[in-house]
Amino acid sequence: MAFLSDTLARVKPSPTVAMTGKVAELRAQGHDVIGLSAGEPDFDTPENIKQAAVAAIVAGKTKYTAVDGIAELKQAICAKFARENGLSYAPSQVSVSSGGKQVLFNALMATLNPGDEVVIPTPYWVSYPDMVLIGGGTPVFVQGDPAQGYKISPEALEAAITPKTKWFLFNSPSNPSGAAYSRDELKALTDVLMRHPHVWVMTDDMYEHLTFDGFDFTTPAQVEPGLYDRTLTVNGVSKAYAMTGWRIGYAAGPEPLIAAMRKVQSQSTSNPCTISQWAAVEALNGPQGYIATSRAAFKRRRDLVVAGLNACPGITCPTPQGAFYVYPSIADCIGKTSAGGSKIETDEDFATALLEENGVAVVFGAAFGLSPNFRISYATSDDVLTEACARIKAFCEGLR
Repeated sequence: MAFLSDTLARVKPSPTVAMTGKVAELRAQGHDVIGLSAGEPDFDTPENIKQAAVAAIVAGKTKYTAVDGIAELKQAICAKFARENGLSYAPSQVSVSSGGKQVLFNALMATLNPGDEVVIPTPYWVSYPDMVLIGGGTPVFVQGDPAQGYKISPEALEAAITPKTKWFLFNSPSNPSGAAYSRDELKALTDVLMRHPHVWVMTDDMYEHLTFDGFDFTTPAQVEPGLYDRTLTVNGVSKAYAMTGWRIGYAAGPEPLIAAMRKVQSQSTSNPCTISQWAAVEALNGPQGYIATSRAAFKRRRDLVVAGLNACPGITCPTPQGAFYVYPSIADCIGKTSAGGSKIETDEDFATALLEENGVAVVFGAAFGLSPNFRISYATSDDVLTEACARIKAFCEGLR
């Protein structure tokens, strides 16, 4: 349609959102479908956080706020960074948006010019490349090594950086692979970045609190203080506190960048939901016991799913160190035909046939930039995951 922006021709709809919609559609038609595509904890938001929102409503805290967050929330975010990450920020260095996605979007819109490059490790969260494209930039991909848990090497990062590189967009623990970089691994990457002072770092730490097996989370500006003045540290309350629908993300970084992001937000959405902001204050300042409880549940589910998938013919599933996803390889399934007669030439073929024939919804690996794989979110009950693994095994056993 000639009326539409040419920019949209460069952008794809979110495959994860599309799959979630497909699951809802099939269920409405009466189909028995297990949805493992949405990255959303199945736990309820903790009661103290809900009550903080109720109290805000009762107190009449329902009006517009400052464009990028109330002072109380910015102070809570500064305290969180100091307490958990050893990073010192002033409220003027903090931006609050309607979810982590908007934080990333604002930063890219505020900084990218045509020809600017953004280095992105693969597999990547589906929205990263398209947000870069909307901003007029060019995504440059660095492939993670499956043998190293889908992590990139310092040498690969070095090779990807050019004079046009503006950002290194980093996510650990990773969506979709669950890969988490140790302090030493991260230091090796930051050493590369220190050699390229024109490259800024945008680190998506949304899964910071979902790490397992004693993993010690660190973030780039914490590991390498020399990067502090060119790092935007992004986080939010959605995953750690089961607050996906509350839509609160935040970031801290240099004041000029935060001011530019504020300008973008002032002409798009203006302030995030006032009530959600007060709930987020309680999430960050209140009791933190929920995090350990949910982490233990997710570890149990991770182990259940990894074992279940590795029992499926043709599937190899590494054990991730964080987030609530697994990213198994289906290389040995490619070229086969399903029991229902579907030819499996790609991981998208696999995901489509699995949904249509066995009623399990996963997201195909090409959506994340690395094939042949698929992503499962294990943010659902043990019983559902057990049944899903049984169905996937039956599907794989039917491949010929």
